[in-house]
Amino acid sequence: MASYRYLIVGGGMTADAAARGIREHDADGSIGLVGEESHPPYSRPPLSKALWQGKDESSVWRGTEDHGVDLVLGRRIVSLDLDAHRATDDQGDVYEYERVLLATGGAPRKLDLAPDAIYFRTLDDYRRLRDVTSEGTKALVVGGGFIGSELAAALESNGAGVTMVFPEDGVGARLFPRDLSRFVTDYYREQGVDVRTGEVANPELVSGADVVVAGLGIVPNTELAEQAGLPVDNGIVVDDRGRVAGRDDVFAAGDVARFPVAALGTTMRVEHEDHANTHGRVVGGNMAGADTPYDHLPFFYSDLFDLGYEAVGEVDSRHDTVEHWKEPGREGVVAYVDAESKPRGFLLWNVWGKVDDARELVRSQQPIDRAAVEALAG
Repeated sequence: MASYRYLIVGGGMTADAAARGIREHDADGSIGLVGEESHPPYSRPPLSKALWQGKDESSVWRGTEDHGVDLVLGRRIVSLDLDAHRATDDQGDVYEYERVLLATGGAPRKLDLAPDAIYFRTLDDYRRLRDVTSEGTKALVVGGGFIGSELAAALESNGAGVTMVFPEDGVGARLFPRDLSRFVTDYYREQGVDVRTGEVANPELVSGADVVVAGLGIVPNTELAEQAGLPVDNGIVVDDRGRVAGRDDVFAAGDVARFPVAALGTTMRVEHEDHANTHGRVVGGNMAGADTPYDHLPFFYSDLFDLGYEAVGEVDSRHDTVEHWKEPGREGVVAYVDAESKPRGFLLWNVWGKVDDARELVRSQQPIDRAAVEALAG
């Protein structure tokens, strides 16, 4: 039976960041990491971004093993005995721990598509899609959100003929204001993508494709937490230290964690790189006694052909907006505001280096007007 001071359940970016956070406060405590994938932790964003633009695959590795972490790969923890401080994996091996972190991430949402459809999430998914992508490949991309839009751009830029299908009115409709979503949809069509809005992937579309790839978001992997009786609400509920309520030896971080956001007076579950890295590191430090509150407001970013953006806070098209555009659809800032015109989030569209300024405006919780948004745009 293996025994660790710190057991990390999960093998993604959050797990790697947590190991680094532990090491900042405990140079010698034993760390075990049990990951379901056969690969050590790697950076996920390049799978739909940089690797399609010529970046070498070797650039994704995080080097977790360099921090004195015992990597147990290709295994999944299937049960936790919180009283005995033991975890059991899917091959029956048992791990004792003093403190445990659940960094179990999420699983891709699935539809009844082709049996060999790729639900894009992992390095193996990237490799499989890359292997079948060449000049003239007929690709069907299902989903018009964050991953779907990136995949459509990546495939089209690499010579594939792309059809993109989703039930919303436009690309990024759940994030972008209506006019911007319409602009991006038209822009994708100009780039050669056959965008089918207001539709679902029907058998004719599926049968006409050489490859079907879906980017439909994820569902948090909370089954292990639920089985152990931990609080779950679309994610494992934690406090601002990443601790599960009522326990000082169980933590959760990253995609799977629902955490308090003081700046917005709510709780959130965030699925992006910045949060995985920052939350994982802070919570890992707290496992080792740092007692640091997580007060970071995460941001995310995307590249859509020659367009790009950074965003912070609640970026949700259901909010009212205050906007300033230097050039509509090409360069501008969108503030997402509540009924009192207080900012909930910002979309920085081809505007760079302003994430920290946008964060401060969200944290201030002062009403914002068009002049303030114009000033942020620079």
